[in-house]
Amino acid sequence: MTTLGRRALLATFAAVLWTVVPAAQAPAPAVTPVLSDAAIEAFLAKAPIVSIRPLGTGTTNSRRATLSDGTLTHDAHVQIVDAQKTDNKARTIERTFLDSYRYNIAAYRLARLVGLQNVPPSVERVVEGERAAVTWWIDDVLMDEKERKEKNTSGPNAVRTGRQIRVMHIWDELIHNTDRNQGNIIWARDWSLWLIDHTRSFQPVDALIKPEEVSAAETSQLKALRGLTEASIAKAVGSSLTRLEIVATLQRRDRIVKLLDAHIAKQGEAAVIFTLP
Repeated sequence: MTTLGRRALLATFAAVLWTVVPAAQAPAPAVTPVLSDAAIEAFLAKAPIVSIRPLGTGTTNSRRATLSDGTLTHDAHVQIVDAQKTDNKARTIERTFLDSYRYNIAAYRLARLVGLQNVPPSVERVVEGERAAVTWWIDDVLMDEKERKEKNTSGPNAVRTGRQIRVMHIWDELIHNTDRNQGNIIWARDWSLWLIDHTRSFQPVDALIKPEEVSAAETSQLKALRGLTEASIAKAVGSSLTRLEIVATLQRRDRIVKLLDAHIAKQGEAAVIFTLP
C-alpha cells in the first residue's frame, strides 16, 4: 500500500472513531417515569427537599423546590400563602377574597372527582416550618397561553385546543377561580392543556364569574357535574375545603348545569355537548 493510501485509511478510521465513540459515551437524556397519582403524592409528601429557591414571578412568594428520594428527582411548586385580601381593582363580583395554599390541594382532588387529569397532584406538607401546598412541576412544557396568543397558534388540532379551553371555562366557574391568567394556562408539547395555581379559587359565593362562558361542555364533564354531592366532594377534598366552601361549589354547579340545560333546550344537544378528539 502506498503512503498516500495508508494516510487515507488512517484518516477514515479516525473519522469513524470521532463520530462513534463520543456518541457511545454520551449519557441518555433523563426521562421521568410514568407515575400514578398515588405515587406522585407519596413522593411530594415524603421525598427530601434538596434545594429550594424563589420562583421570581407572582405575588405570593412562590418557590420552586427540587425533591429527591434517591431514585427519582423532580421539581415541585411550593406555595404557603394563606390570607384574606382586598383588591380594589378587581373586575370580578367580589373584591375581598381568600388566597390560600389549601385551594391548590382542593383543586387537584376535585379535578380527579370530576374526571379532569390536567390539574397536577398537590399535597399539604410542612416546608421550612410552614404549611404549604407542594405541587408536581409540569414537565415537557411547550408554552403558556400568553405565548400561544402571541404566536397566534392553536397547534396541530385547533378543534381539540378550543375544546380543552371550553373545559377550562366550566372548571373555573365550578371552583370560582378569580385568578385564571395567561401565565397559569400551560401547553405541553403534545398540546395537552395543564391548569396550575388555584390559590384564589373556592370563594364561598354562589354566583358565576363569567356566565357567558358557560355555553358548551364535554360529555363526561357534564355527567360528572350532575353527579356531585356534598358527601362526594367532602370525601374527595378532605380538610382542604370548609363545608361552606363545599356548599358554594355545589350552588355554582347548579347554576352551570342550569345554563347548559337551557342551551341544550334551545340549540340541541349536538350544538352544546362535545367529546374531546
